[in-house]
Parts: sequence; structure tokens; C-alpha cells
Amino acid sequence: MGHEKLDCYRLLVEVAERIAKLVAGWPRGFGYLADQVQRAIVSAVLTLAEGNGKRGNPRERRRFFQMSMGSIAEVAAALDLISVFSLISETEGKELKSKLRSSYCMIRKLP
Repeated sequence: MGHEKLDCYRLLVEVAERIAKLVAGWPRGFGYLADQVQRAIVSAVLTLAEGNGKRGNPRERRRFFQMSMGSIAEVAAALDLISVFSLISETEGKELKSKLRSSYCMIRKLP
């Protein structure tokens, strides 16, 4: 599949994997935040893949890429909250946000 060749796709999958491992160790009471951040990263990955498959319709393709970028922004905001709640180290939070930022910029440049 074409989306698997995209660096931005691979970075987002890596972030999804790290988020899944991260939330598994959270104390009780943060399930709502775990669900939200996981839904957002899943949305970012899936809409990117779907948009990449819409080769024949540039306008539709761009719309899916924009939705993916919106989900990436949501994940970044969730990471801010996760940091505020001391559920992630500052270093890991910065690293994940850097990967999100890189993915976002790569998606913006896609044709």
C-alpha cells in the first residue's frame, strides 16, 4: 500500500505505539484521557492512509490530509494535558511532540 511508504505515516504509527504503551501504565481515573488521545492518534493515522489512497481526486485527498493534521493537533494538545497531569516525562513529551510536528509538516507538503 502506498501510505506505508510515507515517512509521516511511519512516524505516526510509532507515536501510536508509544502512546498505547504509555497509557497502559497510567493510574486509575485517567481512562477518559487515554481514550481520547488514542482515538485522536488512530484518526490521524487512518485518515492519512485514506487520503493517500484518493489519488484521482486532489480536492478530496487534501481534505483527508487536513483532517489528519487536525487529529495530530489534538494529540499534541492531549500531550500538553498529559504533561500537566504528570503522566509523562518532559523528555518523552517533547520527543513525541517533535514526531507529531514532523509528521504534520510532511503531510502539509504532500501533493
